[in-house]
Amino acid sequence: MSSAGVALFTNLVVAVLLASAFLAISFYDGRRAARWIALSYATGMAALSLEFVIAGFGASRPMVVVNFGGFLLATLFFNVGVARRIGARVPWALMGTLFGVSLLTTWLSADWTGHLFWGSVVYQLPYALMQWIGVGIIFSDRKRDRLDTMLGVVLAISGVQFLLKPVMKWLSGGLGQDPALYLESTYAVISLSMSAICALALALTMLAMFARDVLRDVTQRAEIDPMSGVLNRGGFARQVEMALRDAVAHGLPVSLVLADLDHFKQVNDTLGHASGDRVIEAFGTFIRSAGEHRLIAGRIGGEEFAMVLPGVNLAAARLFAETARSSFGSLAIAGLPIQRRFTASFGVAEGYPDEGLDSMLRRADEALYRAKAEGRNAVRTALPYVPDALGLASATGASPVVRRYRTSSSGAKR
Repeated sequence: MSSAGVALFTNLVVAVLLASAFLAISFYDGRRAARWIALSYATGMAALSLEFVIAGFGASRPMVVVNFGGFLLATLFFNVGVARRIGARVPWALMGTLFGVSLLTTWLSADWTGHLFWGSVVYQLPYALMQWIGVGIIFSDRKRDRLDTMLGVVLAISGVQFLLKPVMKWLSGGLGQDPALYLESTYAVISLSMSAICALALALTMLAMFARDVLRDVTQRAEIDPMSGVLNRGGFARQVEMALRDAVAHGLPVSLVLADLDHFKQVNDTLGHASGDRVIEAFGTFIRSAGEHRLIAGRIGGEEFAMVLPGVNLAAARLFAETARSSFGSLAIAGLPIQRRFTASFGVAEGYPDEGLDSMLRRADEALYRAKAEGRNAVRTALPYVPDALGLASATGASPVVRRYRTSSSGAKR
């Protein structure tokens, strides 16, 4: 077997392994994007296999077109996987048009594709364009992170390497050769090596992205309160600390809203704990549906919830709380008496640049106590922030709200 044949066989083995890896990810985690990437490498493997057939039986026009189309289809499937992963629109019309026009062009130019420099450019150009469509998909996502950007860069480089192949073919003396002699040429070794490097770089970047996504999902599931569907206490604290740092860095306001279900002990005593659980579940669902997309909501106690609104000042946060109070108070909860309504009380505080989460919780908690003491089903705002010169909050290591629910299951506010 020639050096190019060994390189081609190596590429086939790598393609099989990569397709298997992405297929395993899709089965394990149910990710449709991984299935498209697996299909991409499997299709590329089939297209590469045709090189052995062409070398053994000759390069007929249909065989050349099928070989070309198979690899172009692999790049198309890769783009679909990229779009599915980030939730972007798949440009089916653009990619389908490019695919159809390229197949027709290759069929018409099959006789001179391997013999002329510009024929080789025409053959490689669709691959580059398809890869650059993938770049466009990635950079259309405003929420992309560093790994997404890295994938876009690798895709762009991969597109460039396709356009370098005609130059490599010309410099290595591959122009004018019969396509059936491709595996005997120096150009084949160069071309297959370039393709293998780009394919591996793309695959490793995608694997890193899927691994990061799986880890993020596992972390998020560990931070979700199973009953209410909002963040648990630990997840809430972690996300809020990041939000507070970001708000300070950008000079944005941030507000905290505490909510406590009214007469919750009475609900449990008269309707049963299962009904109390339904009320908690309903309030969690209500928060998730009523809040804006940047809202961070968590269940920090038995029936107490906290919501942080980045970029929202005290007046807007109070308006949000009043709307939530009124809407939830009129909500019928499935599985409970149709005439029964449930209410909640709210305490609202706006954060200060040098204020931590514990202090915000303490001030909002004091406002919540006032709402409870003054009749419940009400919203009260917190007093201004006064720095604790003695550092008592930092010495305790936990907010008053969190400490109260660690030590008491009944509480005075019910």
